[in-house]
Amino acid sequence: MFTKIRWRLLLSYLTVFTSILVIFAAGVRLLFARSLTHQLTDRLTALGQGAATNAEFENGRLKVESDFIVQQLIHKNQGLQWFDTNGNSVLQQGNIVLNLPFSPSINPMQFKTEKLSILAVILPIIGSDNGKIIGYVRVSQSLEELDETLTKLDWVLGSSIIIALILSGFSGVILTRQAMQPIEESFQRLKQFTADASHELRSPLMAIKSNAAVALKYPEQMRKSDTEKFQAIVSAANQMTRLTEDLLLLARAEKNCEVRESSVNLSAILSDLLSLYQPEACAKKIDFKSEIDGDMYLLGNAGQLTRLFANLMENALHYTLSGGTVEVTANSVSSYLIVRVRDTGAGIAPEHIKLVFERFWRADKSRSYWAGGSGLGLAIAQTIAQNHGGSITLTSQVGVGSCFTVRLPSVKVSDRSEY
Repeated sequence: MFTKIRWRLLLSYLTVFTSILVIFAAGVRLLFARSLTHQLTDRLTALGQGAATNAEFENGRLKVESDFIVQQLIHKNQGLQWFDTNGNSVLQQGNIVLNLPFSPSINPMQFKTEKLSILAVILPIIGSDNGKIIGYVRVSQSLEELDETLTKLDWVLGSSIIIALILSGFSGVILTRQAMQPIEESFQRLKQFTADASHELRSPLMAIKSNAAVALKYPEQMRKSDTEKFQAIVSAANQMTRLTEDLLLLARAEKNCEVRESSVNLSAILSDLLSLYQPEACAKKIDFKSEIDGDMYLLGNAGQLTRLFANLMENALHYTLSGGTVEVTANSVSSYLIVRVRDTGAGIAPEHIKLVFERFWRADKSRSYWAGGSGLGLAIAQTIAQNHGGSITLTSQVGVGSCFTVRLPSVKVSDRSEY
């Protein structure tokens, strides 16, 4: 039980930590990408301003006297394009030349081609004579270098997150173990106290039952009211005995998780229980049906498995009204044995289904423990199923009925030794 809690705590811790790291890494990458893009835009703007000074308006046309070294533009994956006020191309240099319609309203602009991403900045060319716009210059540069830098950053951030999670996982295991240790020790002391108290209560309860039974053998020597009181004492003692026995069984079952002692014929156990509870079903006029495959074996403790399915059948018969149906089915599916105990009883509300396996739980309307019951039957059943490497689940609907499904690992017939 605590192992699952530790893993859940560790998983929750790692999930939260991972979310924080991912958000932090995404923020760092976004800020870094924006910073690089702004720096590149500033460089392109400076280059465009230099290119704009080499253009003049003569004889009604834009004339460009470019002194830029083309090889430098090619080496830096840059390109320059000059346009007149009508958007007509006048001159272009470099290897990054855009074949797109001229649109000075979008500035800067970033887009992708089939091969690479490009960032472009458009600047107006101001005439020195009248201060009016005489044309435009568009500066472009490939973002390949920027993308490579961001890719390297992604690898660094991703590797850092993985390393941080690995280190956090190791430290988390240690921390969760240390945090759960006091709780586990307290729980173990509580279980030991429950087992010891249950064991010590058996003797005084037996003495109470014995003395009350002796007194009831001679009713003529006591008043009628005294006889009723002794009967009440015997009834209470029986109920307390059942409670202590169930608590002791539950404590022992939880303490001794390794219960796989020998090969057990589950079909025989279920058949014996069906024969045992058939008279009770007939007395309540309940249709007690069964469909059990023959010779289904598993490794386990026959006594505990008998108690598991006895609790489920008692539960189904108690909550099924006269004229109802209780059905027990058992079959082998793959490497598991599936046993279902279905009834047409009161059913359980959806919000209560997850509570039925808790100790002493009782619902106000849909379920209540029968007279003499300890309220531990389903908790014991779940513990036994889990100790055998299996599970028990419940599906239910109020007014329709419930179905308990037990799933236990099977063993090959050739590997068995009958109990």
